[in-house]
Amino acid sequence: MNTEADDVDSLIITEEEAGERLDKVLARRFSEKHSRTYFQYLIDEHLILVNGSPVKKRTKLQAGDEVEVQFAATPEADLSPEAIPLTIVYEDDHLLVVNKPAGMVVHPAPGNWSGTFVNALLYHCQQLPVPPNTNRPGIVHRLDKDTSGLLIAAKTLEMQQKLIELFASRQVYKEYLAVCIGRPPDGEIQAPIGRHPILRKQMAIVPSGRPAISFCKTLGWNGKLSLVQVVIATGRTHQIRVHLKYKGTPVLGDALYGQNPLNLYYSAPHQLLHAAKLRFQHPVTKEQLEFFAPPPPEMMRFIRRIIPDSSYLQDEKGKKE
Repeated sequence: MNTEADDVDSLIITEEEAGERLDKVLARRFSEKHSRTYFQYLIDEHLILVNGSPVKKRTKLQAGDEVEVQFAATPEADLSPEAIPLTIVYEDDHLLVVNKPAGMVVHPAPGNWSGTFVNALLYHCQQLPVPPNTNRPGIVHRLDKDTSGLLIAAKTLEMQQKLIELFASRQVYKEYLAVCIGRPPDGEIQAPIGRHPILRKQMAIVPSGRPAISFCKTLGWNGKLSLVQVVIATGRTHQIRVHLKYKGTPVLGDALYGQNPLNLYYSAPHQLLHAAKLRFQHPVTKEQLEFFAPPPPEMMRFIRRIIPDSSYLQDEKGKKE
């Protein structure tokens, strides 16, 4: 399961901190947000690495050590059902497909412990099982907070596992629409993605990264902005955003990987990236399912500047085949 890059932070141990216990250093560094007990929990769960390896909470640090912290909900974190409206594209006894709005976080994480898709899902699916030590019941894949579009969730543990396996074996067709600054070349982008060696909240193209494959096709171009169809064969964290930046054509409105002066110039409300189409075989009924969600109005405003007659993006309805 991919994690949000914003769930991870890193730090370098200073000369003054050398010889201190790991949990003590972290509790002081993040004193406004978390307690020493919280970091002891993360260490026990192997969610904190020192120089790339898990350690024990009594570990004494050395100057120059790199500490990577993956923040996570504790077992007692309150996963409360919340009456948050969902735009449901499809639902049966086993799964549902929703059209997630930009701005909605998929699962609880630091800074977003409530108001997430998981909170809404627990309210909508009263019988959804919540296994211990998890903050992602029903979740089988995710979209970044400011990416809109189609999101699948499971209603049973068995279906959750089956859907995770579908994604892992690349049996789910995933098609996105992106408004880009500039025009990326059509064709395959195959470049490995891993954590940025310096900017630890970002991902980057790094030789030691995990394989990542995207296929781009420009649907429209007005000399400055392009509408690009992106089909992904892998699902790495921030994959499309990183690949498009790598080609010199970042997603308009992307504050992390984009060109902020142009984001401001165009008054882009958020990254203009939308999960438009999904296709997969239902693990239980064996039906071939295909769904389409039109881009949200704030994205269509930019698409019409690129393709004036873009009604076809709104006419195609979500469907089950």
